[in-house]
Amino acid sequence: MERKLSSLLIRWILANAFAELFGLGGTFALMAVIMARLNQENLGGILLGFLMAVLSGAIEATLVGWAQWKAMHPWFQEIRFQSWWLGTLIGALLGYVLGYLPSTLMSMGESASQTVVSEPPQWVSLLLAAGLGLAAGAVLSVMQWRVLRQAQVQRAGLWVPANMLAWSLGMPIIFFGMDLAFIQYQTRQQVLIIAGALLAAGLVVGSVHGLFLVHLAKKRFGSTIDSAIHPRSQ
Repeated sequence: MERKLSSLLIRWILANAFAELFGLGGTFALMAVIMARLNQENLGGILLGFLMAVLSGAIEATLVGWAQWKAMHPWFQEIRFQSWWLGTLIGALLGYVLGYLPSTLMSMGESASQTVVSEPPQWVSLLLAAGLGLAAGAVLSVMQWRVLRQAQVQRAGLWVPANMLAWSLGMPIIFFGMDLAFIQYQTRQQVLIIAGALLAAGLVVGSVHGLFLVHLAKKRFGSTIDSAIHPRSQ
């Protein structure tokens, strides 16, 4: 049983790591292209940028939803891909609204007052990132929790705090990588640094809520070894 559940954990960690690398990386790349074409000095451009940033979250949500579902499916076969993907998509779009709203409001304030707001110290930014991760983790996971609950997964309520903890650790890694990349490096180096930060964040986030997922699987199978060796095949 333990060996097979460890396989679930490894699959889940790798799925989240590469989904964040390519999903969030693809989202950032798309946003870089869009923002370069928008006038961020007027209200219309700022609001359009905010809308495009939120909608671009569908890229990450689709990759993450698919990868997570593939990783967990042998142990949770009654959860359909469409349900998991839709829950992930709704949570991600709400999370993007939450994540981009503060910077959008700051940009609107700068545009209205014609003043530039100074950046806080890095330790403050990382602390704020951890707080953002707590809030985003709750928003991102609440629809997935509903899918787990509908599948009658015992103690599914743990899924929300699991994601809050996971993203409170993962979000500062992303912020640190973004800050580091734009200090003094060339474009190619920036891409590598950001990619490394996204991969690291995915590994950390996947490891944390992956442990909770294994716990849910243990509750599901109890002490029946055959069920764990051949998940949901009986």
